[in-house]
Amino acid sequence: MRRLEFQRRERAGIGRRGLILLAGQLAVVGVLGLRLRAIQIEEAERYRLLADENRINIRLIPPARGLIFDRAGRALAENRPNYRIVMIREQAGDPEAALDRLEEILPLGEKARARILREIRAKSPFVPVTVAEHLDWHSFARIAANSPALRGILPEVGLTRAYPHGEATAHVVGYVGPVSERDLQAQETPDPLLQIPSFQIGKTGVENRMESVLRGKAGISRIEVNSVGRVMRELDRTEGVAGRNIQLTIDLALQRHAMRRMRGESAAAVVMDLASGDLLALASTPAFDPNLFVYGISARDWNALLNDDHRPLSAKAVSGAYPPGSTFKMVVALAALREGLVDPAETVWCPGYLEIGNRRFHCWRRGGHGHVNLKESLRASCDVYYYEMARRVGIDRIAEMARSLGLGVRHDLPLPAISEGLAPTREWKQRTQGKPWLVGDSVNAGIGQGYVLASPLQLAVMTARIATGRAVAPRLIRAIDGRPVAPEPAPELDIPPAHLAQVRAGMRAAVNERRGTAWGARIIPREMQMAGKTGTSQVRQITAEERRAGVWRNEDLPWNRRDHALFVAFAPVEAPRLAVSVVVEHGGGGAATAAPIARDIMLRALYGGPPPLSAYPAHLRPEIERRQAEEAEEDLRLPDPAPAGRDRA
Repeated sequence: MRRLEFQRRERAGIGRRGLILLAGQLAVVGVLGLRLRAIQIEEAERYRLLADENRINIRLIPPARGLIFDRAGRALAENRPNYRIVMIREQAGDPEAALDRLEEILPLGEKARARILREIRAKSPFVPVTVAEHLDWHSFARIAANSPALRGILPEVGLTRAYPHGEATAHVVGYVGPVSERDLQAQETPDPLLQIPSFQIGKTGVENRMESVLRGKAGISRIEVNSVGRVMRELDRTEGVAGRNIQLTIDLALQRHAMRRMRGESAAAVVMDLASGDLLALASTPAFDPNLFVYGISARDWNALLNDDHRPLSAKAVSGAYPPGSTFKMVVALAALREGLVDPAETVWCPGYLEIGNRRFHCWRRGGHGHVNLKESLRASCDVYYYEMARRVGIDRIAEMARSLGLGVRHDLPLPAISEGLAPTREWKQRTQGKPWLVGDSVNAGIGQGYVLASPLQLAVMTARIATGRAVAPRLIRAIDGRPVAPEPAPELDIPPAHLAQVRAGMRAAVNERRGTAWGARIIPREMQMAGKTGTSQVRQITAEERRAGVWRNEDLPWNRRDHALFVAFAPVEAPRLAVSVVVEHGGGGAATAAPIARDIMLRALYGGPPPLSAYPAHLRPEIERRQAEEAEEDLRLPDPAPAGRDRA
């Protein structure tokens, strides 16, 4: 009995398992049946398009490029409609007849017509060929209105980059241009967007260094094409993601003013906010119109830029490297103070030269300055004082101080070709030239000559650090897509505050005391007064024979053999807010050329607009009033600088 009961239960279990297995098989068959029905009936059209004579092409849709704004939200780089006309040969019939009809509305010219016909013959009859682009709205509207009579000629609207302020921001913002083979080779895995014909990427400036932020992500369009590649219809489209907007620290109005103030010179100016490190102006003259590169620069314009001895393509404010001249004297003074090798009250005798071995190192003042202490040496810019300090301190400790003040250091900004300058050392000369460092090398470095090099940006950073006692770092990006980029904290410098105070006092005297080298560039209101230092750096060797016969004046020399003019300053003296540096290539004396430019830029920045005439010495006010009137009149002819909406910034 037990055996029979066991067999009965076993047969019942096998029956239940069989039913479960059968149900599973039926479910699988049902799912397969539903999928076959969907493929054969519901998606039949889709798969029919994939037959031998048809296929699906996936095309990338270029995203809108991110915009660039100044600190107040004014557009520096924007996207404007590109009104263009294209021709499709198979729809137009006879291309020459079609162009004849078009020229009744839009003159093309012989060269353009020849180019169009050449491209039409080279391409398949169904491929659009650009006839004209960057049309004004009036011309575009006339063609659109007459499109029924212009068979095969189609009006289209795209986007193109535009720089409304042209030369004023060219070196900072940069420009875009077509993707080149070199651009593709520079990337390990090129973005597919770069393969799109006529796609443009950043070539210089922020456009180049922030390319990944500005470019955005491509959209996708699924296109039905036939066996010969002719577009039949668009099946679906997924729009791309626009590039992110960038807000710079630059103040457009101040940038314009700096560019105008240096007009006609080969020069650079930097204005830096001491609290945040924001670069309010980063100006280099002469400049160029970046819109020329977007539309395709002509050979004539390109050669004119290349052959200009004032180098308009060079962003001198960040890439220029110049002997800093006497603006370097603060570095030497601080190095001597830190090493305890000089007392601020100690005087050095200046007879007009310092003899080392059988060589004389001359002071700029032929008769000398007599006995000078630290403050007086900065006020009068006595070279002999700093020859002596450099000899005492040595180049390695001077270089260490220079680097702590931002010289000989490459500052991290989203701009190409940023100069590192040079704070030379004994090891550097031995490594690069295979020669030992000499005492004469140190003496030359003591007045910012010889091997020492600095950019206008570095000189502004140096001045900012002297003014604040903190390692202020420059920055150019204020916000990305409306999200503020916080400035890096600026730690205290390893320089005793008393030493900085001594140097600041000398800089104040250089501008605000009657015997100071920059007295002519002073600011009158006490609450706005600046402290600064002039500099003049030689670009040629003055021979002993020339000294005996009389040194040639700068104005009597060819332009490219004249001295560079420099000036650095911070203001207001009592509560520093801003630092300025100006370098004028072959400008002669720093006091005569660079200091007045820096004073005018500083006043504009301090007042946030045209300063009152009372801020200037009385004898300069008529000239300043005339210049302000000319600038106001010029502003009326410029694009509207009103800030863009908040949603754009």
